Amino acid sequence: MPMLSPSFLTLSLLFPITALAQNNAETTCQNTNYQIFLPPPYQNISSTICKPVWNTYEMRYTKNGDITTIILSAPYTVGWVGIGFSRNSSMVGSSAMVGWINKHGHTKIKQFYLKGKKQSEVIAGKGELPLNTVSPAVATNGAEIYLAFQLKTEVPYGKQPILLAFGTKTPQNHHLSKHDDRTSIIFDFSSVAGPQDPASDGLILMRRNHGIVGIIGWGLILPVGAIVARYLRHKDPLWFYLHSVIQFVGFAFTLGTVLLGIQLYNNMHAHIPAHRGIGIFVLVLTILQILAFFLRPNKDSKYRNLWNLYHSWSGRMALFFASLNIVLGMQAAGAGSDWKIGYGFLVSIIIIAIVVLEVLAYLKRSEKRSLHGSFQMDSVPDPSFPNNFSKVSNVPIQAQAGYGI
Repeated sequence: MPMLSPSFLTLSLLFPITALAQNNAETTCQNTNYQIFLPPPYQNISSTICKPVWNTYEMRYTKNGDITTIILSAPYTVGWVGIGFSRNSSMVGSSAMVGWINKHGHTKIKQFYLKGKKQSEVIAGKGELPLNTVSPAVATNGAEIYLAFQLKTEVPYGKQPILLAFGTKTPQNHHLSKHDDRTSIIFDFSSVAGPQDPASDGLILMRRNHGIVGIIGWGLILPVGAIVARYLRHKDPLWFYLHSVIQFVGFAFTLGTVLLGIQLYNNMHAHIPAHRGIGIFVLVLTILQILAFFLRPNKDSKYRNLWNLYHSWSGRMALFFASLNIVLGMQAAGAGSDWKIGYGFLVSIIIIAIVVLEVLAYLKRSEKRSLHGSFQMDSVPDPSFPNNFSKVSNVPIQAQAGYGI
């Protein structure tokens, strides 16, 4: 990163520590809701310890077991912003995370290993930072840039030398330009006290409710209503009333899911086109199903068979895409394993129930066909005629009557 400048390296060696991270400062961080623009899982962090570190640079971090999540915010217009981890506050031998926006408007973040002072010794994509499997992220919000990444360490960070720098020229082919300014600080990750980042818990609660209502509606209620319509037809008209009530309740949950999704989009402006597009498509199919209920033809109508085909297959299509959208939503929100296991268990139970009911229905249909065939054979016996009928019929009428001369 900035070690492309020998002068910077010299200054770093002469003045290894130019700040103390303002760990004891009384100032607080800006009230910035980074959940709006950072991708999961960083947007799922309800609160972090936040400390101003340099000018208007702010460092947010939180610990969860051996995982340390770090979010650095800094002023940004063009160029790059970097944060390095050093053993002795020197750039040489340190590893850094650098973020920038390229000329096409795409966000970039990459680790650099500062092996030496020469440009060829600044190695992109290498470094000693123990990055977690979660991908680092970079995003802009107004005139600020946010670098987010996770470190997995067996020994938690304590007082750690941190290097901060920025340049106003956009990196080309992952080659960093000379820094415009820099500093080195000691940041205390072991601190448990400090200003808490005022991130709103409301969006997290809203996103959780969006998922819960969607899973209950599309993952449980509507599939149960479809099962009733397919496998309880012999309970006429009970199946019809059950099917109608269950599906209308499911539709109410669907509307709740959509309303929560609209509120999330208006507050977060999350760019999840696949999830949003499939959600709109499923909503349209659901509304068409409701309209079909009120426009269904009579049983003796010549259009009834076409209506049945439309109603059943459009319903199956809606359930399939809804299930797919639930999975996409959990992936986009960075849902934990408990969400995935819970929904997987629910889907498994429904699939097992359908398989069992389908087998039972098949056996019942087979039994009916067998009984119907036996009834036809027993109710229409083969006709039997006397063997001498043809002979008798050839006898003259007088002889048949027993008359003689």
